[in-house]
Amino acid sequence: MLQMSSTFSPLVAVFLLFFLLHYTCQAREAFACDPKNAATKNLPFCKVSVAIPERVKDLIGRLTLEEKVRLLVNNAAAVPRLGMKGYEWWSEALHGVSNVGPGVKFNAEFPGATSFPQVITTAASFNASLWESIGRVVSDEARAMYNGGTAGLTYWSPNVNIFRDPRWGRGQETPGEDPVLAGIYAASYVRGLQGTHPSRLKVAACCKHFTAYDLDNWNGMDRFHFNAQVSKQDIEDTFDVPFRMCVSEGKVASVMCSYNQVNGVPTCADPNLLKKTVRGLWQLDGYIVSDCDSVGVFYSNQHYAPTPEEAAADAIKAGLDLDCGPFLAVHTQDAVKKGLLTQADVDGALVNTLTVQMRLGMFDGEPSAQEYGKLGPNDVCKPAHQQLALEAATQGIVLLKNTGPVLPLSQQHYRTVAVIGPNSKATVTMIGNYAGIACGYTSPLQGIGRYATTHHQLGCENVACKNDKLFGPAINAARQADATVLVMGLDQSIEAETVDRTGLLLPGRQQDLVSKVAAASKGPTILVLMSGGPVDITFAKNNPRIVGILWAGYPGQAGGAAIADILFGTSSPGGKLPMTWYPEEYLRKLPMTKMAMRGSESAGYPGRTYRFYKGEVVYPFGHGLTYTHFVHTLASAPTVVSVPVNGHRRSNASDISNRAIRVTHARCDNLFITLQVDIKNVGSRDGTHTLVVFSAPPAAAGHWALEKQLVAFQKVHVPAKAQHRVGVHIHVCKLLSIVDKSGIRRIPLGLHSFNIGDVKHSVSLQAAALGIIKS
Repeated sequence: MLQMSSTFSPLVAVFLLFFLLHYTCQAREAFACDPKNAATKNLPFCKVSVAIPERVKDLIGRLTLEEKVRLLVNNAAAVPRLGMKGYEWWSEALHGVSNVGPGVKFNAEFPGATSFPQVITTAASFNASLWESIGRVVSDEARAMYNGGTAGLTYWSPNVNIFRDPRWGRGQETPGEDPVLAGIYAASYVRGLQGTHPSRLKVAACCKHFTAYDLDNWNGMDRFHFNAQVSKQDIEDTFDVPFRMCVSEGKVASVMCSYNQVNGVPTCADPNLLKKTVRGLWQLDGYIVSDCDSVGVFYSNQHYAPTPEEAAADAIKAGLDLDCGPFLAVHTQDAVKKGLLTQADVDGALVNTLTVQMRLGMFDGEPSAQEYGKLGPNDVCKPAHQQLALEAATQGIVLLKNTGPVLPLSQQHYRTVAVIGPNSKATVTMIGNYAGIACGYTSPLQGIGRYATTHHQLGCENVACKNDKLFGPAINAARQADATVLVMGLDQSIEAETVDRTGLLLPGRQQDLVSKVAAASKGPTILVLMSGGPVDITFAKNNPRIVGILWAGYPGQAGGAAIADILFGTSSPGGKLPMTWYPEEYLRKLPMTKMAMRGSESAGYPGRTYRFYKGEVVYPFGHGLTYTHFVHTLASAPTVVSVPVNGHRRSNASDISNRAIRVTHARCDNLFITLQVDIKNVGSRDGTHTLVVFSAPPAAAGHWALEKQLVAFQKVHVPAKAQHRVGVHIHVCKLLSIVDKSGIRRIPLGLHSFNIGDVKHSVSLQAAALGIIKS
């Protein structure tokens, strides 16, 4: 029972009682179909026993055109006569429930949510089960906040664009530069968010931004005006891969189209992309939403349509179902009146959005009576969730250099540590962008302070590091301490949405600070970098005074603890870089607007990502050291695999003679290459190993080909001196195919070379024709 102090005035007591009741008893009312509403509770669209398609059809049949168009936007209007409340579709959950979108509001009952590492860091774990676990935690917290009336159920995450150019400010939001890695991340995280029920959704995820979107603001060109000129080969081979996997394998409930044009057509007005590809070929079971104000952008900024009504019609006819922004609510009704759209077109969009809402249970009455209805404040920021945030940061941190090896540091030998750098006390910086309010933070300084006495100096006022005013105290601290840890790098002032980088070097005078501190340090110097994109740290890689380098990305709320645990050996590093770290010279003749993935020697064009770039790197994709040593042995693997070919027309028979089979002509079901790999930990420490498998196509594949391609990865814990066998299953049609210049996916015949850790193996693919049908 609530006890009031006698010193409280009656007014204060009443206020406190109201406050406590409000925040401890508040529960979300039914969005629709409230069992207390006699006017609607028995209508067909409110009956859970009726199939969802029939419920949706019934509801749409009761709506007026005016009501319908007001449901086509993110802040969908209420329909009081049918018992429907307004709904805000725009919520974000890139790496934790975020208040970036208007659908989420933190308050006294829900003051924060677990903030996991930024996606680029989590991707470095190469651990699909971790990604799904994070999704489950985020959706638990999202449902809890929904039940409390402070969040929605539709989350416009993840971002699965390809990190094509190292300058892109939003590269930090993505799983990196490899399309297969990004696709597996997308499918895993979406499964965690949405659950695995065949027809119901825990929350509705959204893969964005479709497609070829990876420029925000560079050299006078912004995302609102950019026309990405992309070949059919690169669309099929690179840019669309993670979206296809997100839809086909992850069963995502939504796809978001992007601001940019692709080959002259705005993505949100392109029926070939939306209606034909996403909904047709990939069979999206959900809705397509625009990036915010994209329809207005292609009308006002790109001047794609002559009138707003025609712009609205173009979007809806292309397959857009929901507009993040007011445009469709304002102009769709007039488009219908002018004959540019029919009500059936509008109904088609509503079928997709309302179906998702019904799959979420929003028309099933009281949320508290549903499957996730008991989740509440105690399910947000709970200890197990925060422990997973620490584990995710630990798995994502990448050890780039370890001379000696000096790392891990011994607490007995290194009792005092100089902690220096503009990111040494980082908190909010660690959660990157599209973040919410974290449950709490452990900065690098705090984390290291758990292991040693710290001498702290910033060295630079901020990451811009425009002068050397603070260098002196930092150098003096390094001279006195047993070891020195420099925590440097970037933050959202350097790379972010709308902010693309101009170069790859450390900003300002950071490099000068690192070099001077390392030269003066009494003990070993370790460099820790926070960044989303790659940094050219060739100077540190080659400096013998800098004995260790860690990349932490943006490691989330527990980042400082994870960094310290790895530095002192409580945890072992096992992350791998999900993007190539290029030298600064790579950018000199490389416009960010040039979309081609493949290089051209004659044009002096270097190509992009490890799959096509042949030049020098600072650190390659997939690089990452450990504190122990793993040896791989191929226990079993085929040397020849037959590719069954369906009876195909004589006009296509040349495929086989040209040493490549169209994927559509092969019997792809259950066509796998299985490798059995023994991984032995020959070191003295337990360790978690990231097995990464690459393949390279036959040399005869020629100009279609790539340098190599990630085809499998697996995380495995191996105790010291122990051995673990891992089965690797490689889908021939999905992972060993390449794409020709016409955008046709083909399987090259001949020797495919595999790199399995430090082991090489070749498999010959041979056609097994099952007969030829005459044309």
